[in-house]
Amino acid sequence: MNLRGKCAVVTGGAMGIGLVTAKRLVKEGCSVTVWDIQPSVLAAAEKELQAMGGRVFTAVCDVTDKNRVYELALKAKEEMGQVDILINNAGHVMGGDFLNSPDSVWEKSIAVNLTALTYTIRAFLPGMYERNSGHIVNVSSASGAIGVPDLAVYAATKWAVWGLTESMRFEAWNRNKFGVKWSSIHPSYIAQGMFAGAKLGFLGNLLVPLLKNHDVVARAIVEDALKKEKYSPKRPRTVNLTIRLRGFLPDCWFQKLIHLMGVTSSMKNWVGRVESGKQT
Repeated sequence: MNLRGKCAVVTGGAMGIGLVTAKRLVKEGCSVTVWDIQPSVLAAAEKELQAMGGRVFTAVCDVTDKNRVYELALKAKEEMGQVDILINNAGHVMGGDFLNSPDSVWEKSIAVNLTALTYTIRAFLPGMYERNSGHIVNVSSASGAIGVPDLAVYAATKWAVWGLTESMRFEAWNRNKFGVKWSSIHPSYIAQGMFAGAKLGFLGNLLVPLLKNHDVVARAIVEDALKKEKYSPKRPRTVNLTIRLRGFLPDCWFQKLIHLMGVTSSMKNWVGRVESGKQT
């Protein structure tokens, strides 16, 4: 996709992966609408993006509020003319043993990471189908392909995001809407932000190194998913190795390998952001 002149909506776009992605889109000549749940952070992001010379719009949005999503989707279409690109980036992370947190914590993770995508996709997909043009990018995770203790519900939602993305791609094909593209992004642990402190063991870090910053993921979104139309970019690329080993190895061997890689203890020192558990 040639991005110049395209119009994009980025959820959870005021910090982290979302903000860096919005910056890259502005540099490519896109008009960008940024949604985020945190007003003060959103205001700072708007100022930063506009200073780059971008055509930028912002709105405070809790993506789990479907009425607000549908309202702001109409506003985005009015302000930008149409929406060519949707980046579903907003996410909620809460680590810990499954039994040690109340239902409300896990319900929020599911609402932000999965249910909200049904609202945003429904809001923008009809227009893309009508034009037979557009691209929806859903941020999944490396944990969307492998179980991670102390991250069980988050991992479950990210498995679901991958399945949702692939299923929707085939629905578009069944409608002969081949101009509407779908990508899921699968980053491993990032040294900063929501997953600060999380880390694989020695062997795991050799095979799947810690990502240095959010721009590694933003680059995958813009350069690989949008511009090259790749289906499911992984970062680091060796995340693909884990998926392939699952197919080749006997299951009991694969489970032992995951343990040797330190996946089963990778959340032990997780601290996240100071305000972890936010949509970011």
